[in-house]
Amino acid sequence: MSKATTPTETVISIKGLRKSFGNLHVLRGIDLEVKRGENVAVLGRSGTGKSVLIKIMVGLLKPDAGKVVVLGEDVEQLRGKELDAFRQKVGFSFQSSALYDSMSIRENLEFPLVRNVRNLSREDIDKAVEKALEDVGLSQTINQMPSELSGGQRKRIGIARTLILKPEIMLYDEPTAGLDPITSVEINNLINDVRERLGATSIIITHDLTCAKTTGDRVAMLLDGKFERVGPFDEVFADKDERIQQFYNYKFVD
Repeated sequence: MSKATTPTETVISIKGLRKSFGNLHVLRGIDLEVKRGENVAVLGRSGTGKSVLIKIMVGLLKPDAGKVVVLGEDVEQLRGKELDAFRQKVGFSFQSSALYDSMSIRENLEFPLVRNVRNLSREDIDKAVEKALEDVGLSQTINQMPSELSGGQRKRIGIARTLILKPEIMLYDEPTAGLDPITSVEINNLINDVRERLGATSIIITHDLTCAKTTGDRVAMLLDGKFERVGPFDEVFADKDERIQQFYNYKFVD
């Protein structure tokens, strides 16, 4: 795996983050700092709050306590146009790819451009769409419909649609979920390629250990609502904590 140069600037700062849904306490005091150009894989079992974390990071959910500062912005305080401008800098790749079934691939990629960037010419839009598809290796799908694509192709198109706005930060929600091993490797390679080419900072939410090991400079292990261990993959799984070892023994495929 190709790693970024040693990063210094903190672009994501999470302190004391808590979130509950009724009596279900999902996040119980999350602390994390991510440097510019770094890939951090947030690893944990299904239902442990990984997706809740990144939804709070883009203002889709409000925390009960704590603070999330992304690119110098206190996310909870953002409203209206400020929140819209912030979200253009933070790309969110949904687990389901979130493509519009009634739109062609070209139209799906055009949508965020037309919605968020004013005064673009037809030529500018065409070039941006073609470049985004080229970046994910799917130029040939431009006039197809989402229903004509495989699950892996839809994942790649979803990432392309996010990348078209050239975000500074990428948030990936279970990018390899439901994919076969070969396609999962392709998605993992694409995540690393996005960082190499765009210099993007990424948080990768996953319960797939291969994805975490392949894409993450560091792994943040989410257990019982807290990050119990944060560090390089091999160091995290050298921990003798039975919960970490059980996760490794059950899930890991080398």
